[in-house]
Amino acid sequence: MYDHRQRFEALVLPHMDAAYNLARWLSRSPADADDIVQDAMLRAFRGFDGFRGDNTRPWILTIVRNCWLNRATDTHRRGHAPLPEEDDQALAFDGPDPEAQALSASESRRLEAMIAGLPEEFRTALILREMEDLSYREIAEATGAPIGTVMSRLARARALLKNQWSAEDADVVR
Repeated sequence: MYDHRQRFEALVLPHMDAAYNLARWLSRSPADADDIVQDAMLRAFRGFDGFRGDNTRPWILTIVRNCWLNRATDTHRRGHAPLPEEDDQALAFDGPDPEAQALSASESRRLEAMIAGLPEEFRTALILREMEDLSYREIAEATGAPIGTVMSRLARARALLKNQWSAEDADVVR
């Protein structure tokens, strides 16, 4: 049991930040993300003996995604709606220029809102690629989608973000 725990800690725990980031983006709630990651880590530990392979990152992110999907399904079945949370992740910048700081924070919030508004399959692929730096193959493993589908989802997600950003910029100019 002790060797099992040490191996798990050595191979899986380094990916805990990636697991939390994915859970946070999918659930849009820090509290829910904590619960999802806790559930995922417990499931991963229990199923660690069955893990085959050399890369635990896509494996743990798959478990996180499945925990989120199960939680979302359960919440939908029960009819609960999450309460809006206050913005508890204040963006901090080291830049000396307050105007640049405000603009950067505004653009970050704008991009986060656009990403959050993407359909789940596009948002998941984009987060795993751009924020968690997974390869197409690793994203395919994590989502259970063929590599071609992953590539298509990424292209569509990027196009949607680009179009929405451009449309909002055009509205500001008018």
